[in-house]
Amino acid sequence: MQWDAARYASEAAFVPQLAASLVDLLAPLPGEHILDVGCGDGALTAQIAARGCQVLGIDSSPEQLQLARARGLQVALLDAHALPYASAFDGVLSNAALHWMLDPARVLAGIWQALKPGGRLVAEMGGAGNIARIVAALNTALGRRDIDPAPLNPWYFPSPGQYAALLEAQGYTVRSLQFFERPTPFKTDVGNWLTLMAVPFLNALPDDATRRAVIDEVREALRAPLLDAHGVWQLDYVRLRLVAVKASDAQR
Repeated sequence: MQWDAARYASEAAFVPQLAASLVDLLAPLPGEHILDVGCGDGALTAQIAARGCQVLGIDSSPEQLQLARARGLQVALLDAHALPYASAFDGVLSNAALHWMLDPARVLAGIWQALKPGGRLVAEMGGAGNIARIVAALNTALGRRDIDPAPLNPWYFPSPGQYAALLEAQGYTVRSLQFFERPTPFKTDVGNWLTLMAVPFLNALPDDATRRAVIDEVREALRAPLLDAHGVWQLDYVRLRLVAVKASDAQR
């Protein structure tokens, strides 16, 4: 998916802001080697670097990485399904990225290989029920136009049990797993969120007029459940936050 990185930085700045405490949870120490998986424009990567770490941000979006490089960060264009690292990092951070990766077992295996023994993974992602109303409205709108939305959905939103099972199957020790609703205000119109985040659904439509009609239809379906009394859209976010450790040989 091609990102409008400038728009994301402007309209979705809440994504790294709401997860800033992940850096404290990671507790990176000066001199540690840290990998930021799905670093985007580098907002959290920069916070890790400021703590004296050697941090590498990776992302599959050249547009996002251009902004991260402008911060002076070390970054690489990589698909997290094919990480090339072995026992290279003391810690891995990931925010709002793992739910875009549709083969989670492969991603977790690559992170496992990238971590040193005893290294930790700290992550936050969408969990089961995340943006459920938005997805349902999109599914309905596309279904009315005889388009099957299932293969277009770019997101993987697991339950805590599902993700814990994946972590444990790979050999991680799960230290903590939090699952919580976080209704999230979106400062502009929900149609802007759709054109920023739901691109695979909209790209399946035949023309701009149809895309505008679907956006209008979805907006109306979401107005009652998500638009508050002050005219602010409250997105139905549900998050899964985790800390997992790659056990050292001595811990096995």
